[in-house]
Amino acid sequence: MISIWFFVGTLLLIYGILILGAGLYGLSHPPAVVLAELHAGIWWGLLLILLGTLYSVRFSPWRGR
Repeated sequence: MISIWFFVGTLLLIYGILILGAGLYGLSHPPAVVLAELHAGIWWGLLLILLGTLYSVRFSPWRGR
């Protein structure tokens, strides 16, 4: 049986990669917003990748219990 948290981790990982990619694109093409220098897309992308990796590894179906 596959845990639902494995799928949640996979989605977080995919969204993190997409948001990080958009944040890195924003470095070369800065948006016209007030707090652009904080690079929120990069931070959120990295956080989602970290959480997605933790959930995917912890609840992976091939991991022996």
